[in-house]
Amino acid sequence: MSRSRVLIVDDEIHQRSALATMVSSWGYTTETAGNGVEALAKLQEFQAHAIITDLMMPEMDGKQLLGRLGGTIPAIVVTAFGNVETSVNVVQDLGAFWFLEKPIQAASLRMLLERAVSQSRLSEQADNLRRQLSHHGVMGDMVGSSPAMQEVFAQVRQGAPSRATILITGESGTGKELVAHAVHSQSPRRSGPFVAINCAALPEALMESELFGHEKGAFTGALERRAGCFELAQQGTLLLDEIGDMPLPTQAKLLRVLEDGKVRRLGASKEQQVDVRVVASTNQKLEQAISENKFREDLYYRLNVFHISLPPLRERKGDIPALCNALIQNMNQKHQTRVTDLQQQVLETFLGYNWPGNIRELRNVLERAVILAGEGTVKMVHLPKNFATGTSGIVVPAGKPAAVVEHPAAPDDLLKVTLPVGTTLDQAERELIDITLKHTNNNKTRAAEILGISIKTLFNKLKEATS
Repeated sequence: MSRSRVLIVDDEIHQRSALATMVSSWGYTTETAGNGVEALAKLQEFQAHAIITDLMMPEMDGKQLLGRLGGTIPAIVVTAFGNVETSVNVVQDLGAFWFLEKPIQAASLRMLLERAVSQSRLSEQADNLRRQLSHHGVMGDMVGSSPAMQEVFAQVRQGAPSRATILITGESGTGKELVAHAVHSQSPRRSGPFVAINCAALPEALMESELFGHEKGAFTGALERRAGCFELAQQGTLLLDEIGDMPLPTQAKLLRVLEDGKVRRLGASKEQQVDVRVVASTNQKLEQAISENKFREDLYYRLNVFHISLPPLRERKGDIPALCNALIQNMNQKHQTRVTDLQQQVLETFLGYNWPGNIRELRNVLERAVILAGEGTVKMVHLPKNFATGTSGIVVPAGKPAAVVEHPAAPDDLLKVTLPVGTTLDQAERELIDITLKHTNNNKTRAAEILGISIKTLFNKLKEATS
């Protein structure tokens, strides 16, 4: 194993030189910096396993340095007498490994340094294992050894360590949020929070409050101060899911936050600095939305610094066997079942289907089958009736005077709605929405998923029906 590396940060040249000499004598490779700014520059080339840093320094002190690092490198804070309370707060709030008072006791420093480096080495080994697993078709909760998914994994490995905003695109149900989680878990911010907000699920009036927060009394119903998603994601990652549905006025304010790194709560007089990595996702074609004046071009370029495009399941059918195996294990834990595998005919059926709902549809179909099977092998009898005979997951039998619409995710006593000849498209759509809402016990989010539309579109259609 190569020698462990320690960065020593202190504005007093004699102090940091003496520390470097002592730490080097213990078998570590050392580098030094005079303040936080120099330390961040050194860390671009010198991958330290641990940091020993003074607390009080010019330009950027130890507290600011650790805030920028976000707990990614174990740090031992060295403090003068009288700053112990501040040091304790640094340990608690910023994730410093520990603190020592000056003058430093060599034995204490050596013991803490050994523990800090050991923690860093374990984290390094875990990162290496994750990278190895990704080459074998597993990254976090994502599974796929197809060339298309290996390209996605490679893009995650490349983009995650950077500070760049990332735009994830792909059809509904392809796993965009899983990619965002993978980006977070492989980034230097992985010890920070991961916060997600669905831009399609919120009305325009609440969007800004959710993103930026509000002060008490900022608007009717604002009974107390509330932090927004940017504040909640401080030193972590914020996922803006379905960014294409964000209202234009909010887009303008989001752009300013991305450019300045500052947010202002609704009703507040001052801005506050935020350190957040933004990841956005959408199933829409934003270039088309720009041409239709529904999405800001400047915001698009600000978000699309690093682009990850997810392939639909129909273009990576070779991953279906591994996906099914992973999903079955998950369902067994969730439902206390003991299903082991798929009947060959079931697998062939899955491989022949185009999966318009992508992995989300596969998961829903398989979850129902696992529950019905209970144990052993999933067979054709456990699949929804008429599964895979249509192109959209909705089956409309032909040759009858009245169409009976069945949904594949329904139980054996399938919910049905009869549509007489002469029914208009608007009436048929309304009937289908009603039966789907009934099936989901009025869970609108689940109903929108089944219908293959956004929650915003569902609300609009319900509003049109009552107006």
